[in-house]
Amino acid sequence: MIADTATGDPALIEQVRNGLQFEPGPHHHLSVAVLEGDELSVANFGTTGDTEFEVGSVTKTFTAALFAEAIARGEVKPDTRLGELLDLGDAPAASVTLQQLATHTSGLPGVPETPQVLLRTLLMQFTANDPYTFDLPALLEQARGAQLSGDPTVGYSNFGFSLLGQALAKAAGTDYPTLVTERIIRPLGLRSTYAPASVSDLRASAPTGYTASGRPSDAWTLDAYAPAGSIRSTLTDLISYARAQLDETAPGVDATKPRLDAGGLGEIGWAWFTTEGITWHNGMTGGFASYLAFDREADRAVVILSDTAVSVDLLGFTLMGIDVTGGAR
Repeated sequence: MIADTATGDPALIEQVRNGLQFEPGPHHHLSVAVLEGDELSVANFGTTGDTEFEVGSVTKTFTAALFAEAIARGEVKPDTRLGELLDLGDAPAASVTLQQLATHTSGLPGVPETPQVLLRTLLMQFTANDPYTFDLPALLEQARGAQLSGDPTVGYSNFGFSLLGQALAKAAGTDYPTLVTERIIRPLGLRSTYAPASVSDLRASAPTGYTASGRPSDAWTLDAYAPAGSIRSTLTDLISYARAQLDETAPGVDATKPRLDAGGLGEIGWAWFTTEGITWHNGMTGGFASYLAFDREADRAVVILSDTAVSVDLLGFTLMGIDVTGGAR
């Protein structure tokens, strides 16, 4: 059940409680914000604006911004091939371009299709452990053995985005946590946001969340897969991040530009999806869920953070003005 204690804007608190009826599962603690012009409404359920959450795949929007920044700096080009930056030999993945990785059109599987990876993914359903505990040499070995589907349509891939982030770090001569901190997090003044790549990188107060069935989950730090989903942040920081996307002052904001058809999801830029004029990304780890969206034309943005691995997407779209019961905005 959602936390009984709620603070913030009464109207938003009621909207959240009503909106969660469309979400398939229990919820525990949430932090929610709606930006509309100069107005900010916040609702915290058992949390504060400084409560730390795993943001999961919202991390990919940070990695996409790094891609846009690397292009602007002349370090890479959209058509730079993965094999030019990472030691992949003559593996099929070496021919994949960075833009294909950023738009999920590389043909790489969502995760490596090896017995070890598939077993860890399966066990995660029972143990609530982080299944992404592979270092960079292991990630590269997985990439050397990967086959491409040959399908040019969007096929969401944590594997691909992990390789993208590691390639960008190699091009910049550093590691991913340092790169995202120096080029995205620090310039935006996101004081509570960081990208751990191991459990030892977690802050002492770092919370853990809950699975969809209510079991405690281990923290996910993702090791070499960090560019796909390791970032931890707070509502306060992600409000600043969303505002910077709205007013186009964020580093690497070119990543938000729609570039390709994404089927039923609308269009995709670099990581970001655009559906009915709303640009968004969601995230989920073993114990957390997140949603961040903005609409520049409407001058509106929404941030949702939850410490339970149950989707908050429908609530997010509702707060952005889409009627999830079947109507339009």
